[in-house]
Amino acid sequence: MAPRMLLSMPLHAITEVYGEAGLRERFVLELESFPEADREQLVEALDLAAELHAHDRRVREPYLNHLLRVAIRIIKYYGVRDVDVLTAALLHDAVEDHPAELSGLGGGTHAELTDAAIAVLAARFGSRVAELVRSVTNPEYDPERDRHEQYRAHVAASLERDPWARVIKVSDFTDNGVGVVHTTPEKALSAATKYRPLVPKLRELVGRPDTPLSLAAKDHILDQLDLAEERFAALLDG
Repeated sequence: MAPRMLLSMPLHAITEVYGEAGLRERFVLELESFPEADREQLVEALDLAAELHAHDRRVREPYLNHLLRVAIRIIKYYGVRDVDVLTAALLHDAVEDHPAELSGLGGGTHAELTDAAIAVLAARFGSRVAELVRSVTNPEYDPERDRHEQYRAHVAASLERDPWARVIKVSDFTDNGVGVVHTTPEKALSAATKYRPLVPKLRELVGRPDTPLSLAAKDHILDQLDLAEERFAALLDG
C-alpha cells in the first residue's frame, strides 16, 4: 500500500487493515503541511498519550487508535488546524484515565489528582490545552445516581461553556457512536444506551453560531450524528 493511499481511506478501514501503525502514518501525513513547531508539539502529545495509555485496550484494539482517530477526524473532516485543540484531542482521556501517572502523585483524592494532572498539562502544553482537557474530563460520579445521566449532564454543562471543547467531544462521540458497528455486540449495546440520549444536545450545540467550525464541517457532523442515531435505533429498537 502506497502511503498516500492512506489519505483516501476511512479511519476505521485503516484501523481494520493496518492498525495502530497505519493510523500513526496517516497522522504524520496529515501533519506535513503544519508549521514545524506545531508538528513537534503534536508529536510530543502523541508520545505522552502513547506512554499513558500503553496498556489500555478498547475491546479489540489499542486505546491509542481511538485517540489518533479523534485527532485525525478533527483535521481531515472538520478542517481544524489549531494546534492546542489537536493536542487536547490526543490527550482528552489522559487526566480521566491516568491522573496519578500524569501528575506523579502517589495518592490523593480524585479532585487533587485531577488538578495536579491538569497542572502538568498546563506546564507542558499551556493553559489552553489543559483547560480544554478539563472540559472533556468526566468528574467523579455520585454512586447513588445513574452514571449515564451524570455523564450526559456533565457533557452538556461543560460544552455550554467551552465552544472549542465541543469540537473535541463531537469527534470523540463520532468515534464511539458511529463506530458502534466496529465493536462487540455487548459493547455496542452499552454504548448505544449511554450515548443515544446525548444526540439531540450535540446537534443543538454543533448548530450554534459560536461553535467554531465551517458550515461544511457542521453539516458533516450533523450527518454523522444522524448515522449514529440510526445505528443506536437498530440496536435499541430493533
